Amino acid sequence: MKKEIKVINELILEDVPRNSISRYWLELVEDGMGVPIKIPVIVAKGDKVGKVVGMTAAVHGNELNGIPVIQRLFKEIDIAELQGTIVGIPVLNTPSYLRKKRRFLDGVDLNHIMPGKENGTVSQVYAWRIVNNVIKHFDYLLDLHTASNGRVNSYYIRADMDDKVVEKMALLQNAQIIVHNPPSDGTLRGTADELGIPAITLEVGNPNLFQKGMIRDGLTGIHNLLGHFCITECEVEEISDDTVICEKSYWIYCDKGGLLTVHPKETDIVEKGQVIATLRNIFGDVLKEYIAPEKGIVIGKSVSPVNQAGGRILHLGIMK
Repeated sequence: MKKEIKVINELILEDVPRNSISRYWLELVEDGMGVPIKIPVIVAKGDKVGKVVGMTAAVHGNELNGIPVIQRLFKEIDIAELQGTIVGIPVLNTPSYLRKKRRFLDGVDLNHIMPGKENGTVSQVYAWRIVNNVIKHFDYLLDLHTASNGRVNSYYIRADMDDKVVEKMALLQNAQIIVHNPPSDGTLRGTADELGIPAITLEVGNPNLFQKGMIRDGLTGIHNLLGHFCITECEVEEISDDTVICEKSYWIYCDKGGLLTVHPKETDIVEKGQVIATLRNIFGDVLKEYIAPEKGIVIGKSVSPVNQAGGRILHLGIMK
């Protein structure tokens, strides 16, 4: 017989039974019919007291790779060895996930308005309740994302590398690239930082699909972190020397419209003056070649040929 999943309004970890993995539907808001909008919550709570590690995915509705990362993690947890609590939210932005859209119902990017407002707009109230009903209960946060529509990403981490705890969290992921990125206002990671919660953003590949390799790498990094902080008893992999650490990063943009071909692949090193993209008109004539302004590594890039003035070309990381 299928077990009924309990419905809650706030994640109160003291109420979660020890030595168990529990599932909940957490009601955040009501839609225009008065029907509750819920998010799925999975909680693994050991018999031993310890820290709370929270993981969130799909704060943008089209960013899916983080969902199976969280699902698989809870399948692999040995509850008998767990010291502390692990909380997983496979889908944080339910309305956008159901619509297969990046942005929230009112057209706002949910990850740019955190922590929201208690008495604000539709998206602000939703964001405020996420932070106050869930996130504030964490000791660490891992927020899983992917690239946006029309773009692809390497597996990379955004982290404030000046914070020693956050730096360690980032290095334990053994990602392809780490970008030093102090928390910016409006993001879930930035809000966690303001609450005193060490947090990193995991950019796990591309939108609208499941990528087995990316999912496996994301899962391995999280197991590494849990082992290091003694939440689980899994063996910690040695931190890789292959991870490229960037002191900053930025996007390069088109200044004309046309059909764009971006030449380097993700994680390629480009040299200053190297041709990185070619723009053609609708007749196939070359309008312009774009060159790298300095040496760097390709973190992500546009894969949509149709690009108007102001469109993105590639995300360039500047290595330490």
